[in-house]
Amino acid sequence: MKPSVIAIDGSAASGKSTVAALLAQALGYLYFDTGVMYRAVTWAALDQKIDINDIEQVSNLAENLIIEVEPATQNDNRPYTVRADGRDITWDIRSAAVESAIGLVSSYPRVRAALTAQQRRIAAAGSIVMVGRDIGTVVLPQADLKIFMRASAEERARRRYRENITRGKSADYDEILRAIRERDRQDAEKPISPMVPASDAIIINTDGLCIEEVLSRVQQLVSNNSASK
Repeated sequence: MKPSVIAIDGSAASGKSTVAALLAQALGYLYFDTGVMYRAVTWAALDQKIDINDIEQVSNLAENLIIEVEPATQNDNRPYTVRADGRDITWDIRSAAVESAIGLVSSYPRVRAALTAQQRRIAAAGSIVMVGRDIGTVVLPQADLKIFMRASAEERARRRYRENITRGKSADYDEILRAIRERDRQDAEKPISPMVPASDAIIINTDGLCIEEVLSRVQQLVSNNSASK
């Protein structure tokens, strides 16, 4: 039997979202990137001029914001469409401003509780590849297969820079690198659900690897997991 619930965690721009989407497609599974939910809350807070240090206001926002993740609605290389209260924010949530602030927003207990509950309900049906930063440790600790993907900050900044340029947007490599490093610091230091691999997660370093190479490694892990059942 194939693993029914697959958790893929890792740092921003480590390649986890792209690989997870391709894996889910190959398996015929649901692909769900939980990170977009935290990005949506962060974007909405910034858009509404809410002080991201105000835990009460940000938490209230997370508990009331309607976040929708659906199949891609435009042919602009997006893997899905993300809406916040009906507004398409798919690319807005990839900004450097969101990157710098999301680590703090995602550390708030009520924000995490609100979004984690939604994530667990979605995963309960099985046949899912769920992506995030604490899926294997907190959201789905009983997942059948846990993978943790990492890459250097410089490699991830280059990927995000190329992504922006490909979409015709202006990009500053140094600014992106600073935002990624700041998010890494926040993720590592937050008291609730810090970004660490689960004790039984299989770690893949994606530096210097193309998406096809990483996908091949992950598919082999799925096969190995199936054989061991």
